[in-house]
Amino acid sequence: MEIKKALEMITLLSDGIDPQTGEVFPEESTYQNPETVRALFIAVKGLEKLEISEKRQKRLPENAGKGWDEEEEELLIEAFDNGKTIKELAELHKRTNSSIKARLIKLEKIAQ
Repeated sequence: MEIKKALEMITLLSDGIDPQTGEVFPEESTYQNPETVRALFIAVKGLEKLEISEKRQKRLPENAGKGWDEEEEELLIEAFDNGKTIKELAELHKRTNSSIKARLIKLEKIAQ
């Protein structure tokens, strides 16, 4: 199940509405119990954060957050020494501009 669909269902439940029928749950229903409603609101907040995180992750380059191995560092140094820009290096290594800058600082190729 997609996060968006789960969020819609949990939101309806937290509002006391049956997501299948659209009917309001009776007052004696578990879904109308204040503790249950509070728990569902917490679940909604958690799903909203997860949805934001998932969207952000999809926008990041393929290798964002992954470790660097020695071979990739050597390729980075060689390309940098041959005049590639930060942007070009980021595209080449499928990483963010910030991660390229950080790695070049660590490798003492640029100053902080």
